[in-house]
Amino acid sequence: MKYVRSLLLCAAAAVLLSAALYASLRLCYRRPYPSIVKESGVEPALVYAVMKAESGFDENTVSRAGAVGLMQLLPSTAEFIVRREGLAEGDLLDGAYNTMIGCRYLSYLIGRFSDEHTAVCAYNAGEGTVRAWLRDPAYSSDGKTLQTIPYPETRAYEKKVFDFKKKYQILYQ
Repeated sequence: MKYVRSLLLCAAAAVLLSAALYASLRLCYRRPYPSIVKESGVEPALVYAVMKAESGFDENTVSRAGAVGLMQLLPSTAEFIVRREGLAEGDLLDGAYNTMIGCRYLSYLIGRFSDEHTAVCAYNAGEGTVRAWLRDPAYSSDGKTLQTIPYPETRAYEKKVFDFKKKYQILYQ
């Protein structure tokens, strides 16, 4: 009986620890603005992975290159999406607005490239840069996907985003 009681206590402790670990992981892998993300039509795990990689969920961050907010949008990129989709201009430091524009830009890139990995590379390196890579047989054998990502920063970014995406899929399935 004493052995069974010890075993049950250990099992209960393991359940509590795993629940606490799960809860703390969810704090690290947040999901702000869920209705905006859901309405975007882009897989939420991908949006949140990009957001986490870009800003670590800091709505007020501005990069050295001038990228702003949660999804680290350049003002020129935001302006392109606003014009393209007939949207009102807003403050890129506003998390909801930044998320909406970032989701629409990510959706645009997925539509242009059809391969999520290539679209994520374009989110980081720029659409024109990735189009040039796709035309180069040293980087792409089919003109649609990248076998090699020439920029080390973009290569690391793509890996980070898809590692985060897997974690989101596991935590929120």
